[in-house]
Amino acid sequence: MNSHRWYTPWLLVAPAVVWTVVFALYPFINTIILSFTNTRPLVGGEFIGFDNYVELWHDDMFWNAMATTFIYVIVCIPLLTILPLLLALLVEKKIPGISFFRTVAYFPVIASVVVVALIWSWMFDSRGLINQSLQWMGVANSSIPFLVDRWKLLGCAILLTVWKGLGYYMIVYLAALGNVDHDLHEAAALDGASSFQRFRNVTIPGIRPAMVLIIALIAVSGMRIFSELYVLTNGTGGPGGEDSSLVMIIKQVGTGLSGQLGYASALSVVLFFLTLIPLATIGWANNKDLRSGRKPKQAGRRARRAAAVQATTKETMA
Repeated sequence: MNSHRWYTPWLLVAPAVVWTVVFALYPFINTIILSFTNTRPLVGGEFIGFDNYVELWHDDMFWNAMATTFIYVIVCIPLLTILPLLLALLVEKKIPGISFFRTVAYFPVIASVVVVALIWSWMFDSRGLINQSLQWMGVANSSIPFLVDRWKLLGCAILLTVWKGLGYYMIVYLAALGNVDHDLHEAAALDGASSFQRFRNVTIPGIRPAMVLIIALIAVSGMRIFSELYVLTNGTGGPGGEDSSLVMIIKQVGTGLSGQLGYASALSVVLFFLTLIPLATIGWANNKDLRSGRKPKQAGRRARRAAAVQATTKETMA
């Protein structure tokens, strides 16, 4: 009979606990403490209460970064929610050469975001490929300031993020589509439902949890956006710093021997609580499903099948 000491389980989990405490919990608590001080590198600081948060509230640079971040999130959410779903529906079909197309669609995910952003900056430069091509075709008489104008620069960064994220979220949707009950599609098709009706009444409800998860991931990633804007603007944040994100401001304020570590920590705390919003939304949505009451698997499957067939039948008859 095997036996072990009472402390054996604690020895097994000790490395993970130490790693979490040293590299996650301690920095998090220290950041919160620093946000209430005026700490600077090599100087130290003193407790100043909520002064950093009051200064943050009146900081135009902070509100400009908030506007840029939320525009980024609002535009990326529908694009990276709908386009990867359409792509997943396409590559899910068993047609010749589809494996190669899946590989090509996923390739941007494994590419370094810094390298891709550098290529993007060369393409959209005033003498880059895009401007030269437009002038050669006679579409534009002069160079378009893609990387100088605030909104064009933001659009280029969003386009880069969408292009790089399509393959990743496509894989998530493919996994979700594989779990959709095919009996529901067959039953709806037998009742005369069209492809769009089956998509709306069977596919969408089946992948709803994955869709909610993807929306939350996009929102969190959009709020923490850094590399795309940093590389495209050469670290300046665009003209007048108007395209700076919250993470870029944290870096600008908190680095260097004269960095304001206390103020940068306050910005980090605000960013942390902002990223909690989409995560709390997921928890609320999941708890709502649980509060509504779940039936046993077979009974629930029959109920969903009957509801889908009934809905599609009604639409067909109408």
